[in-house]
Amino acid sequence: MLVRYLLPVALFLSCVAHADPVQTAAQVNQWRQSHEQQIVDDFAELLSIPNVASDTVNIRRNAGHISTMLQKAGMNVELLELEDSNPVIFAQRQAPAATRTLMIYIHYDGQPVNPENWASDPWVPVMRTDMVENGGKAVAMKAPFDPNWRIFGRSAGDDKAPIVALQSALLALAETGIEPTVNLKVFMEAEEEAGSPNLRRMLETHKDKLDADLWLFCDGPAHQSRRWQLVYGVRGSYGFDLTVYGPNRPLHSGHYGNWAPNPIMLLTDLIGSMRGTNGHVYVDGFYEQVRPLSDHEQAAIAAAPPMDKLLATDMGIGLPETTDRIELAITRPAMNLRGISSGDVGGQARNAIQPSASASIGLRLVPDQTPEFLRAAIEKHITAQGYHITDNEPTREQRQNYPRLARINWSKSGGYPAYRADFDNPLAVKISAMLDDLSDRTLIQTPTMGGSLPLYIVEDVLSTPILILPVANHDNNQHGANENLRLQNLWDAIEIYAAVLTGL
Repeated sequence: MLVRYLLPVALFLSCVAHADPVQTAAQVNQWRQSHEQQIVDDFAELLSIPNVASDTVNIRRNAGHISTMLQKAGMNVELLELEDSNPVIFAQRQAPAATRTLMIYIHYDGQPVNPENWASDPWVPVMRTDMVENGGKAVAMKAPFDPNWRIFGRSAGDDKAPIVALQSALLALAETGIEPTVNLKVFMEAEEEAGSPNLRRMLETHKDKLDADLWLFCDGPAHQSRRWQLVYGVRGSYGFDLTVYGPNRPLHSGHYGNWAPNPIMLLTDLIGSMRGTNGHVYVDGFYEQVRPLSDHEQAAIAAAPPMDKLLATDMGIGLPETTDRIELAITRPAMNLRGISSGDVGGQARNAIQPSASASIGLRLVPDQTPEFLRAAIEKHITAQGYHITDNEPTREQRQNYPRLARINWSKSGGYPAYRADFDNPLAVKISAMLDDLSDRTLIQTPTMGGSLPLYIVEDVLSTPILILPVANHDNNQHGANENLRLQNLWDAIEIYAAVLTGL
């Protein structure tokens, strides 16, 4: 239970002592060391509540639990509601004499799970000495904690850690008598992993509450070197399912092989015409809208420590797709194969030509690219390969009349474009300098994150600058089995949030 953290709001209002961010971080670090067991217990309690966006009952449980956490940290909380939408947790707290307002974005929903793939129940948090893949052993969730230990559970890294870190930072500031220097607002979404289908409506409906000088998205992994990083953008996201067709029923491969078209072969040929094994996309126009990197952005990439060799060893990769360093590779648009399906393999394989073969294909967009433009370019490419395109299961007449059939079903959310902030934004300059002062290792500034977030919607509706401050360990297995958070990353997050709240 969180009752041990119940602090009267008056305590916050009486905090009049001010400290610079470095002093604040030191005091908060000291507070954290004496409260580690409480922080871990609260994290485990939050992780034990399932949070898949479609599970609306448990999403409501999460919303209520997190609201209580924020209230006990001195914030005024309300749920923003829309019909057919999961609730957004909106919280705010005014600071005396503050001249700026900071909005922190966190999402509290998580990816679906397949418990069979996990080493333990994804909804029963477990502490281990290392990653499961490295033979990490389960240990009691009791202090003292090794900072390299990890807590396992769905959303440990993506994205519940910032919730606990922010609450802990606020409690630490209150108990050490340090007053934040910014008005704080918090926007916690519960549909990000489902594509944020209602985010635009939510922002438009509650626009009057959401004004801020800066939105700080707290999502994603820290740099692979474990150094703190400030990220200026994300790639956009779009995708489609592609199915090609052969005979209208399975055929004996001995009797009909070399005569009946094999959809597996057709599909792999079609995919090969769109994307090479080096990652390059052959679709005409795919790179046409790409905004080049600025000199400042290229310099930031060059200044980051090279991690490619270490990552390749860690991930068991003999040869990456490109000779470019990873930070540069993820600034380019991408076409990725998410899955492919037709027939069976191994002991279930049959000597048959299948009626169809399907692939799920994901697109990562960079600034200035639009989903609409890429959709038209890809469909034009597929048509040029001799295919007739449909968005439904083909009829008998279509099978007979068209030599090649391709069914394309684009993602229902419509996808979204990329976002990249200006390195020269005054608030970005201030935060980067402050974070650089806090650590004995130089801050890494990254033009873009490889993943995707709906930042463009916030910019489009609210016209507010946006930065990303990721805190999870890079090897947290987000979206996969055995998701985890390294404890030192949680300790760092508490320190970073406290510094930002008192130094912006």
